[in-house]
Amino acid sequence: MSVNIISSRELETYIISRNLREIVIDAENSILGRLASLVTKLAKLGILVHVVNIEKCVVTGKRSMVISSYKLLLNVRTHKNPYRHTMKRPRTPIAIFKRAVKNMLPKHNWLGLQSLKRVKCYIGIPEDMKNRDRIKILDVDASFLGRRNTVTVAEIAKELGWKTRR
Repeated sequence: MSVNIISSRELETYIISRNLREIVIDAENSILGRLASLVTKLAKLGILVHVVNIEKCVVTGKRSMVISSYKLLLNVRTHKNPYRHTMKRPRTPIAIFKRAVKNMLPKHNWLGLQSLKRVKCYIGIPEDMKNRDRIKILDVDASFLGRRNTVTVAEIAKELGWKTRR
């Protein structure tokens, strides 16, 4: 429907004034870590957060450095039995974003588990989300902050071995 551009300071008052229990956030050209921290904060408050266009979210830094740091994590093994017990690393754009959100939540209590269940991520915009108002957060936008060296999450995922369905 429409895209509302809101700063992160006005986001809570926007949600409270409209008495929203769930919101749709457009992640296009948003910085991954900044967006994940805002989504984490909203999920802790008990709001169901739908994040669309997650593959267009960006990570700042030189392309070669960002991709090599993500690929470095793929080679980490365990001392126990590296052929049977390997660590699971995210390779899809949804899993990369969810891992960023999960690492910002409390690890060993009920609040962290319930908050992670309130975060839903989508590649592109699903049909049922097209008619709803979307929120674009101004403070996490890479072009607003003047970041030039960025890599999209889709490019990182393709380098890690993600195969698109299209």
